[in-house]
Amino acid sequence: MPVIAITPYPWVQDIIALLLTFAAALLWLRLLDTLARSGIISRHLARKLIHIGAGPIFLLCWLLYSGGPQSRWLAALTPAALTVQFVLIGLGALKDEDAVRAMSRSGDRRELLYGPLQYGIIVVLMTLLFWLDSPVGIVVLMILCGGDGFADIIGRRWGQAKLPWNPQKSWAGSAAMLLAGFGFALGFLALFTRLGVFQLSLAAALLPLLLICLTATVVEAVSGQDMDNITITVSALGMAWLLIEGMRVWGVGFL
Repeated sequence: MPVIAITPYPWVQDIIALLLTFAAALLWLRLLDTLARSGIISRHLARKLIHIGAGPIFLLCWLLYSGGPQSRWLAALTPAALTVQFVLIGLGALKDEDAVRAMSRSGDRRELLYGPLQYGIIVVLMTLLFWLDSPVGIVVLMILCGGDGFADIIGRRWGQAKLPWNPQKSWAGSAAMLLAGFGFALGFLALFTRLGVFQLSLAAALLPLLLICLTATVVEAVSGQDMDNITITVSALGMAWLLIEGMRVWGVGFL
């Protein structure tokens, strides 16, 4: 059953949830497009706020779905459709200068074929693979959204002290990656546990979650600029699978 029930009919519930998810995602994108276009915020900040906010908004909309077999597939339609849009814009088949301004570093539409495309594919995969059956997908997405997003914002603002092995990254950015990733992931685990989606011991989750975030932070610190969406996801996914699903199989996890 959905946490927020609108109708007793699962398919109707899921269609309504799908439409609300699309509306919320488009509202967030267009709001930041508008702010960037008007000069209220920089193009770079708009891009990072899209990165940070899209995932949490999407996950909150999961609470609207019925939980039926079709739910995860319908939920994945929103990031899938937006990802296709990014590809079409990046290839020049679709014109959307506002989206290019908000989601590219330099104003080159082809940049949407890198970070935004990777981001969208990751969201779709985490939805289809894990959905509400496991907290792994939520943990990975929150580390990617919150951790990686704030790492760049904080690193650019206070990142004068660079990492000796990667001058593109800073100590401040890595600290923000660790703290924001941990905070976002823990916050969503606490919310979904409170609402009865998962049965978790949050106290027991603290150390495994910290290890997952620390692993992703170390990997982010040595990754190239255009590859960190992938490397962060793979490292967080591997460690989360080991510490959440692997430990659950052996009966020693925090589930």
